[in-house]
Amino acid sequence: MKIKLFFKSLRFVWFCLFFLLYVNSIQAFADVAKIDSNFDGKMDQWRHTTPEGVVFKIEHDTNFDGMIDQVEHFKGDKILVKAEFDTDKNGKIDQIQHYNNQGKLKRIEKDTKNAGRFDWNEIFDSNGKIERIEIDENGDGNIDIRQFFDDNQKLRQTDYDTDFNGSTDRWDYFVNEHLEKVGFDTNSDQKPDQWQYFKDGNVLVKVENDTNFDGKPDRWETFNSSGKLIRIEADRNFDGKPDMVQDQ
Repeated sequence: MKIKLFFKSLRFVWFCLFFLLYVNSIQAFADVAKIDSNFDGKMDQWRHTTPEGVVFKIEHDTNFDGMIDQVEHFKGDKILVKAEFDTDKNGKIDQIQHYNNQGKLKRIEKDTKNAGRFDWNEIFDSNGKIERIEIDENGDGNIDIRQFFDDNQKLRQTDYDTDFNGSTDRWDYFVNEHLEKVGFDTNSDQKPDQWQYFKDGNVLVKVENDTNFDGKPDRWETFNSSGKLIRIEADRNFDGKPDMVQDQ
């Protein structure tokens, strides 16, 4: 009986010791400096530091409403690795920015529809320039739109999955951010079989069709500057040459 009581007492002592060590460790690692940055009598910034005094997290109340709406995460010598934002101030994080080892922006995630899920991704190169944007338009977790940018950060191409089946079926191409041509996959073989050409970004001037899906256009439609169809040409025997011309 005495042995059982001894072991029970020993377990209790160990539990108390573990609890004290746990509390002390929390206090040691949870050193927080509270700051009133606008001198209104309310704290609006919380700086979390290690026992060595290294900042690893800063929380902000940027609009001074009493709620944290921006959190910055650091590593090493205050190198920013991640920043979280509540952009619409509703109490929920809707934008997360990720940074590389040099502290340069590498990716941004956004919840653009305030649906509780991130549907927008911006990817940057090693110099912090935008490379592409990926969008989940219907919220199924798959990318439906991809936008690609050139070295000057201008839009050069957009790919779409318009029927949400996981395959690209529309390709938009831009020159100096003006729409030049659009390719469509009308038979779901993941290859364009119709091309639409534009002038000044929005004036349709020509349409090419691959009606037999062999990868070559065999029907051409030409439009005037007002967008009116003025000519139809067709290659009926698919030898690559028009053998029918119809002026409108």
